[in-house]
Amino acid sequence: MSNTPTVLVTGATGTVGSELIRALRGRGVTVRAMVRDAARPVSGVENVVADLRDPASVGAALKGVDAAFLNSPSAPDAAELQKSFADLARDNGVRRLVLLSQYAARADSPVRFLRWHAEVEAHLAGLGLDHTVLRPNLYLQALLGLADTIAKGILPAPIGDAAVSAVDTRDIADAAAVVLTTPGHTGRTYTLTGPRAVTHIEIARALSAATGLDVTFHDTPADQFTAALSGVLPPWQLEGLVEDYAHYARGEAAAVHACVSDLTGRPARDVTDFARDYAHVINPAAKAGGGA
Repeated sequence: MSNTPTVLVTGATGTVGSELIRALRGRGVTVRAMVRDAARPVSGVENVVADLRDPASVGAALKGVDAAFLNSPSAPDAAELQKSFADLARDNGVRRLVLLSQYAARADSPVRFLRWHAEVEAHLAGLGLDHTVLRPNLYLQALLGLADTIAKGILPAPIGDAAVSAVDTRDIADAAAVVLTTPGHTGRTYTLTGPRAVTHIEIARALSAATGLDVTFHDTPADQFTAALSGVLPPWQLEGLVEDYAHYARGEAAAVHACVSDLTGRPARDVTDFARDYAHVINPAAKAGGGA
C-alpha cells in the first residue's frame, strides 16, 4: 500500500461504518464513504454515491481504492450482494478486502445469518484476493434499538440465563481500522468479543447503574418477542433474529477471544463502559459518559 492509502467504507452511515470512519481518520488515511443517499453524506471525508444492487456504481466507487470494508445492509439476498462486491473489488484492483461477518459463522449452522456469512467467507477464500474476516459477536449497541423499552425498566430477550461475549461496535471499528491499514492479516479470521461473557441480567444491572433507572431483564418467549417487533422488522429478519437468540440461549456465543486487544493494543470495552457511555440515550437525564 501507498503511504496514504484510500479506504472505501461500505455501510458508511451505519453503526459500525460511522465508527470505522472515525477510527480511520485517526490513522491518517484517505477515507471514501460509500452512501446510497446523496442527501446524507458523511462529513469530513470523500463521499461516493453507490448501491450494492447497482454494480456499475459500485465499480465506480472502487476506482483507485487500496482497501475496502464490506458490510452490507440487512437484506434477504445480502450474501449475493456481498459476493458481487467482492468480485468487483478484485476486478478493480483493490489490494485488500475486510469482510464483516458474524461470530460462529458456518455453512451447517441452524441460524440463517450464520450460513449466509459462511457462504460469503467461502466465496472470498476462492477469489485469490488479500482478505481478512472479522467475526463480531452480538453488538452491545443493538440494545439501543430497545432504548424506549429499557427506559420503561424492561430489557426483553428470549435468551434465558445464557451468557454472551457481546462486543462494543467501537471495538469492531477500531479492530477493522487496524486490519485495513497494517500488514500481516492476509487470510486471517478474527473473532471479536467483549472482555467477558455477560447475561442479560448483568446487562440490566449495568444499565440500571449507569442510567439511574431500575432496569429488569424479562426472559421473553420467542413468540412474544416476535410479536413485539412485528411491523418494525420484516418477517424474514424477525425469523432470523429469533434463530440468533436461540443460538445465544444455547450457550453457543459465550467464548471470549482476545482479538480486540491483540489488534488494538488495549482491552475490549466492557458492558459497564457501554452502559456509561450511552446512558443518556436511554435516560436523557443521565450524564453522558463521553467515552470514545
